Amino acid sequence: MESGEDHINVTRKRLIYRARHRGTKEMDLLMGRFADTHVPNMSTEDLARFEALLEESDPVLYDWICGHAAPAPERKDSVLSAFLAFVDKIHECK
Repeated sequence: MESGEDHINVTRKRLIYRARHRGTKEMDLLMGRFADTHVPNMSTEDLARFEALLEESDPVLYDWICGHAAPAPERKDSVLSAFLAFVDKIHECK
């Protein structure tokens, strides 16, 4: 039987894999680097928030990153804020 900690570790590995394999190379790199840095230390609640973030399409995320669109207020959370701050440090949209 799988322990709670084992389940969390499997979840972390699955989310990191999904972040690295989104479909567009640019978003694979951005989400993958964020996941590598942040997912190992995320709480169960933040892992759920990150999984919800992974459900967003690449074009929507790219618009948020570049400031072409803003996430809906109900979509804003600590993980999205951390992701946008992380990307802001490494990526510049023209």
